[in-house]
Amino acid sequence: MRYDDPWYDALASGWGEASGDGVPVRATASARGEREDAAAAAADVYLEVQRSAAFQEVRSRYRRFVIPAGAAFFVWYLAYVVTATTAPGLMARPVAGAVNVAMLAGLGQFLTTFLLTWAYARHARLRRDRAALELRWDTQELTRGVRGGVL
Repeated sequence: MRYDDPWYDALASGWGEASGDGVPVRATASARGEREDAAAAAADVYLEVQRSAAFQEVRSRYRRFVIPAGAAFFVWYLAYVVTATTAPGLMARPVAGAVNVAMLAGLGQFLTTFLLTWAYARHARLRRDRAALELRWDTQELTRGVRGGVL
């Protein structure tokens, strides 16, 4: 049996059962039509969920955190790079022993990365995860209804 045959459809043919002459069975038009109808109904469910107020609230909570935090981090990173290239004297100024301003600012980049990661995870846990999980369960129930012929 050849699985690279363009006429072979494992789902429609009973997972590889050949017709009697050793040639894979071609998918029937009704089986394809049913799958296409189910896929279209599932797509409608996802579009309905995407338009819902609950989904929009989860997305807006996400955006209200990510856009300002991302912009602030980008500005901080850009300030570090610009200062390092335009004011090398400032960056070379010693703070304590061999530690200078550039080293502290570079370590500050790592620190802010970890703090931003922690803040994002905390924000997601407290403000989005429960609502997103409820949306996921609702969506799965609706798509099960579509596949089961309920809707």
